[in-house]
Amino acid sequence: MNIALIAHDAKKELMVQFCIAYCGILSRHNLFATGATGKMVAEATGLEIVCFLGGAQGGAQQIAARIGCDEIDLVLLFRDPLNPKPHEPDEKVLLRLCDVHNIPVATNIATAELLVRGLERGDLDWRDIVRPGPSF
Repeated sequence: MNIALIAHDAKKELMVQFCIAYCGILSRHNLFATGATGKMVAEATGLEIVCFLGGAQGGAQQIAARIGCDEIDLVLLFRDPLNPKPHEPDEKVLLRLCDVHNIPVATNIATAELLVRGLERGDLDWRDIVRPGPSF
């Protein structure tokens, strides 16, 4: 599974700690991240991560493009809701694309833990996810 990691500055350390805690699960998947987040996580965990540009420099847009091409299966986006960012419109596009393509997305650690534990149990097998829309 292809997993994208994105964290606002105030949440980068939380993302690092999260990835340390779930390193065993994450190591079995392909990881992609915005610049600084990916570098920090890779240095702390030894995980192999494909790093894009920083979020403000277009990294979120690069990940959004991969979502649009069905190349990302899960997004962990640790946001700082109390401090708006100038590149927030990029994140809104990313979140909208997750909705359009039925990509599970977590914007906080509680949801991220549920998704990663579900991933470990096999509940989030990408072959079972129907894209680009719901099947009825």
